[in-house]
Amino acid sequence: MTNLRDDALTIWKAGVAAVDSQRLVTNVLSADSASLTIADEAIPRDRFQRCVVVGAGKAGAGMAAAVEEFFASQGLLDHLSGWVNVPEDCVRPLRKIQLHPARPAGVNEPTEQGVVGSRKILELISDLGPNDVCLVLISGGGSALLPCPIDGISLADKQTVTRFLMRSGATIGELNLVRKQLSQIKGGGLARRSSAGRTISLIISDVIGDPLEIIASGPTVADSSTPTAALAVLEKFDPGRESVPEPIWQVLHHRERNFNPLPIPDSVRNCIIGNNRVAVDAAAAQAVTMGYQIEVLGTDHAGVASEVGRDLARQCAEFSRSASPDEPKRCWLSGGEPVVHLASTELPRKGGRNQELVLAALMEFWDTGMDHLAILSGGTDGEDGPTNAAGAIADEQTRETAVHKQFNPNEFLAINNSYPFFAQTNSLIITGPTHTNVMDLRVALWNPSSPPFQS
Repeated sequence: MTNLRDDALTIWKAGVAAVDSQRLVTNVLSADSASLTIADEAIPRDRFQRCVVVGAGKAGAGMAAAVEEFFASQGLLDHLSGWVNVPEDCVRPLRKIQLHPARPAGVNEPTEQGVVGSRKILELISDLGPNDVCLVLISGGGSALLPCPIDGISLADKQTVTRFLMRSGATIGELNLVRKQLSQIKGGGLARRSSAGRTISLIISDVIGDPLEIIASGPTVADSSTPTAALAVLEKFDPGRESVPEPIWQVLHHRERNFNPLPIPDSVRNCIIGNNRVAVDAAAAQAVTMGYQIEVLGTDHAGVASEVGRDLARQCAEFSRSASPDEPKRCWLSGGEPVVHLASTELPRKGGRNQELVLAALMEFWDTGMDHLAILSGGTDGEDGPTNAAGAIADEQTRETAVHKQFNPNEFLAINNSYPFFAQTNSLIITGPTHTNVMDLRVALWNPSSPPFQS
């Protein structure tokens, strides 16, 4: 008999495996006797001196390891060096590339260690020549892992404005617009600092629509933003100038008066090697091999997590009510990155957008039960908010365990406190770091042949 919980996890893990950072990088590296090829960019061996690898992101460790393995296979390991900023729990020893712990695990904001690493990166790429390659590895979380404030402001100033904008409901686009104007690296700053003959950026996208300017705040991409636009964002959320540090206002007004946009060198190339679509497609392929009829609801979905969860649950419920007895088992797949609207409360709370989405979905079945249904949502990076879980799964086992414990899911959802609910119903998905990040992957299953949960 089919266990829907196990099936959902198998399908989700297949999607995550498809965007494994090592695999994605390996796919775009090749060589022959005449040249090395990186993302279709041929580099003649007789004109190649060295490759310096830099970058930042949650997938940085796996990406860097893949580069090392490729250069080792070509007998060129001595021509390789580098420095990549990653979260603390992603650090592991490599032979030629330094993985630098730029922030604690689960704390997605800039730190002093991030500044140290970012300055080291700028130092390395400023010392390259015409026969050198600067290989930039970018993935989700890169913005917080590459802090390098411009002269006149401190890291504390940047931390303050970042936290303020996030609490105030600024979009990722608004947040990155401001961060780019306050950074030496973001908004093309890294590309402009590189003196290499070729700068190639391999990018794993964690942003809806794969906009190069927004992913990690575009360190190798021409910046279309301006100091005037950044000031407009700050004035929108802080019209009284009470929350944003005064040095930031002063620096942006100075930059506005002296604005001189600098181009990106022609030697720079950006290539997206993985995104949410890759994960969803791989999950679909796995589900097909398991006999499920597939319906892909889309990738790159935004929205509010609780609303997305309710909509998904209602779609599953409507189908299951009207399905004929001989209907083949069904799998719904979708991806993206919704947001959580934080409730005002002084009570302790813990959770993430995936856990909130699944809890909201479960509430739709609270009175009717979830026999023959399971709904899972998880972050492909293995993180969901400031928790050790990637997400959660809801099925009849979850519901009956919660009922037995006399939980009221509304009380948990009302204050964004989903983690304790799923921790006490054995329904968290805990993977540890996956070394990739292409937003979230959702799996919903219906199988009339699945056995009822036995408490």
